[in-house]
Amino acid sequence: NLKTLLGTILRIDVNTTVGNQNYGIPSSNPLVGNPSGFREEIYAYGFRNPWRFSFDSLTHWLWAADVGQNDYEEIDIIQIGKNYGWNVMEGDLCFQPRQGCSTRGLEMPVTVYGRGDGCSVTGGYVYRGRRLPSLYGAYVYGDYCSGKVWAVRYDGSKVTEQLLIADTDLSITSFGEDGSGEVYIVDGKGRIYRFAAP
Repeated sequence: NLKTLLGTILRIDVNTTVGNQNYGIPSSNPLVGNPSGFREEIYAYGFRNPWRFSFDSLTHWLWAADVGQNDYEEIDIIQIGKNYGWNVMEGDLCFQPRQGCSTRGLEMPVTVYGRGDGCSVTGGYVYRGRRLPSLYGAYVYGDYCSGKVWAVRYDGSKVTEQLLIADTDLSITSFGEDGSGEVYIVDGKGRIYRFAAP
């Protein structure tokens, strides 16, 4: 429903005030000027519950984790005007209907995982630090329920590598990145962890 902001990624201009809004809307947003009353703040849509997103400092791709409903968690690269499929799709499989759904016009996730590996994805960062050269250029993300942490490499059209890099007992609520590109894990119990070289 493009008349609501739920399930969307927004892009607004916080340096501009328009009417009774305390922000402006970039003229290049995909729904600007539409005659149907769609919300012009929307940049991309078709999400269930995005939980953490970040820009890669080198490619400027916007990575996002989207928490699933019953079976699958997904990682997406957000592009202007794209529909990411919820609630027709959950991850890369049909949700409504369970079989035979149309994927026409939908942007498929970069990667997915099922309930065997966790139940609530937490988005992270593309690693651009120096302490762990083997992780450079990989998107690092985790799962709140299982404490697992993965690294995935994506070349713009396909996944070229995906690794489980840590199996922890943490409740991963977020990730952080410092000015040097080093990545940190935020645990729901109030601690912050840094990746260490093997």
